[in-house]
Amino acid sequence: MLTVFSVALMVVDARFEVLKPLRSHLAQVLSPFYWLAERPVHLWESVSQQFSSRDELLAENEKLKAEALLLQRRLQKLATLTEQNVRLRELLNSAALVDDKVLVSELIGIDPNPFTHRILIDKGEKDGVYLGQPVLDALGLMGQVVEVMPYAARVLLLTDSTHSIPVQVNRNGLRAIAIGTGNPERLELRHVADTADIKEGDLLVSSGLGQRFPAGYPVATVKEVIHDSGQPFAVVRAVPTARLNRSRYLLLVFSDQRTPEQRAVDAALAQEAVDREATGSAGGAAAPGATPAAPAAPAAAKVPPAAPRVAPAPAPAPAPAAGREAR
Repeated sequence: MLTVFSVALMVVDARFEVLKPLRSHLAQVLSPFYWLAERPVHLWESVSQQFSSRDELLAENEKLKAEALLLQRRLQKLATLTEQNVRLRELLNSAALVDDKVLVSELIGIDPNPFTHRILIDKGEKDGVYLGQPVLDALGLMGQVVEVMPYAARVLLLTDSTHSIPVQVNRNGLRAIAIGTGNPERLELRHVADTADIKEGDLLVSSGLGQRFPAGYPVATVKEVIHDSGQPFAVVRAVPTARLNRSRYLLLVFSDQRTPEQRAVDAALAQEAVDREATGSAGGAAAPGATPAAPAAPAAAKVPPAAPRVAPAPAPAPAPAAGREAR
């Protein structure tokens, strides 16, 4: 009877949406048990830190100092590139100058099904998490939120066999689709032409074309490219940059939720505001220091026939001509 009941529950859960509220309530009830299950790990970590030897702490301190120096050097370079990028965006009158908002979360569970790659995190609807929200760690994209509960959420990883993400080669902008293989250490690019410019070591980043993942985040590194003269497409395998099976602390990205039409309208309004400010500053700067001849010259230049007459005329002639054109 229990076997028949279990099979019936699995069939109902797979084909209908009836059990989703029940699962959500059960997850809320089981949240304290997840917390209790994490207590021994935290207790063991605190005890291990208390009994660490002085030599290990000194060695770790020296290592961290060296890493901090390297990261500071990299940060200085990135700060320079960021400032340069901001200046270029200002020249292009771009409205996308604000970084994405992120929320730090912690992994509290892993799906035991070996055929699905899903994890459970400790942030949910109460924290603003929403379906489809991108999730990443310190090295790259990990996946997206597929189920939201009040105090927890489930994340589908990039390597799940049902997941795909639009990417592009960072070196030349070649676009492709990265498909999960069910292997936590491998992605595949589908329908890449055999003559495409892609090679081992290329960095794949999110292209943002699916309107789900923000553009520019690292996704994977090309590990192998197999060319077969008898096939129209090459076999491209890549390794995810994120540590999908090792990262404990994750970032939930709150990207720009505006539609393309809204972004276009906001950009037009920003451009109009910039034009008004430029016009106002130009008019205010010309008023105090202008002479009678200065405003007359641009007015005369706007009329094509006046330019040839003003240039060759004797010294007294330009002032009357300019005055007539200004009137």
